[in-house]
Amino acid sequence: MTLSSKSSTDTALRVAIILLAAGEGSRMGSIPKALLKKGGKTFLENFCIAASQLEPVQLIIVTGFHAPEIEIAYDSFKSLYQPSAQIIRNSDPERGQASSVRIGLEALNQEYDVLMVCLCDQPYVGVDEMRLLLDQFKLRSANQEILLPLVNGQRGNPVLFSRKVVTEILATPEMVCRTFMDIHPELIHHLKTENNAFIQDVDTPADILALGVTKS
Repeated sequence: MTLSSKSSTDTALRVAIILLAAGEGSRMGSIPKALLKKGGKTFLENFCIAASQLEPVQLIIVTGFHAPEIEIAYDSFKSLYQPSAQIIRNSDPERGQASSVRIGLEALNQEYDVLMVCLCDQPYVGVDEMRLLLDQFKLRSANQEILLPLVNGQRGNPVLFSRKVVTEILATPEMVCRTFMDIHPELIHHLKTENNAFIQDVDTPADILALGVTKS
């Protein structure tokens, strides 16, 4: 992978990152989507390569249905990239993605300015996309605490949250990011972009072919 030059945001913002990798992949026959491959590396390793270039103060990976396989895969390359991720298992992943988000939020224990919540099945979200989001987060209006990419009207990922908002979410039992966003649309800055990476994810076998990825 070609390394991009550093953005000014890398040192200006203390970044925490949560990667959601707890899903079952049921529409694909129950497979760990984090272990699909692009460019010879798993989505998981590609993500860690990109995330390490942001030098986050904390990196959390939430596992669930396929926790053993994903954790073994992470252990095989974790020494290559810093910082090391904190692996958190969702013991009840049947409760859905919202439960994994909450578990990730509750595991945050470092001082940070912005939280980036990422999905494990977006093969074309790399360090350039992450840095674009961070740059735009710095440019948001004073009353906006959330950055949401919007591609031709479609909500994308990753989504960024200020520490202030995360604190408010955690103060309400079982509150999660999506629900908070629905309640407080006035806090959201929409980044309108034509970059399809923010909406391209792998949900079906057809997506594997369309997005040029392979199974492990």
